[in-house]
Amino acid sequence: MHSSTKELLLAVFCILLAMVTIQSGASLAKQLFPIVGPEGTTALRLGFSATILCLIFKPWKHLPAAGQRFPILIYGLSLGGMNILFYYAIERIPLGIGVALEFTGPLAVALFSSRRKRDLFWVGCAIAGILLLLPDMKGQESLDPVGVILALAAGACWAGYILFGKKTGNQGSGGATVAMGMTISAIVLVPYGGILQASSFSWDIIPLGIAIAVLSSALPYTLEMITLRNMSSQGFSIMMSLEPAIAALAGLVILGELLSIWQWLAILLVIIASVGSSTSNSKKQPVPA
Repeated sequence: MHSSTKELLLAVFCILLAMVTIQSGASLAKQLFPIVGPEGTTALRLGFSATILCLIFKPWKHLPAAGQRFPILIYGLSLGGMNILFYYAIERIPLGIGVALEFTGPLAVALFSSRRKRDLFWVGCAIAGILLLLPDMKGQESLDPVGVILALAAGACWAGYILFGKKTGNQGSGGATVAMGMTISAIVLVPYGGILQASSFSWDIIPLGIAIAVLSSALPYTLEMITLRNMSSQGFSIMMSLEPAIAALAGLVILGELLSIWQWLAILLVIIASVGSSTSNSKKQPVPA
């Protein structure tokens, strides 16, 4: 087998495994909600993730200059906001739907940066998907409207995470940047979760908290770095577009969350919009070798 083919297969395997681990981590986190709530689960995830990433990437060796710290701060706050709002959302709505709604954040960043009229089609697909997921207030099995709003808010934080993540890209190691961002979010949200859920914490949940941190942050981030070394940015974006479907499958297998045909169609429309915008952006800006 040709070496480039092996590299591509390795990249595909790594990105699929990264998405599976992220959504498996989210499924485990949702099972922890009845014990320590979304706040406590977020505190465990961010606290252990920050610790693991700091031990691996040693961010204190790559501290930014005084004038470059603001983007890192906003990046970290966006990361924390994305985590807590998403956990609040999937407490109320199925995991797959939560990820599809959250995905509107990066999708909006991609589409708003485009000036092509043909991209209006992808905008239409995304809007159609969101409309199909909006709660029917008259239906007995309608989605929780607060959960929908929280998922969209998590998507807005994801957009901020992307935009300010790009601004931090020239400030040293990418791994160190993520470790710094994770540490900032942990400094804010670990005390928040600890105070609200102090009476619910016990030593029994520590292993599960570590597992969530590894599955949701440390392991997938490492796998994504391997993927980016062996796959173009376009290919990476297109593969990541499958995440809402993988989340829905994880919710079905691990949590037993059944979705309607219309909800699956909505997720498919969001995926189509994401793939289309990724392809369009790659044609607009060549991927560096």
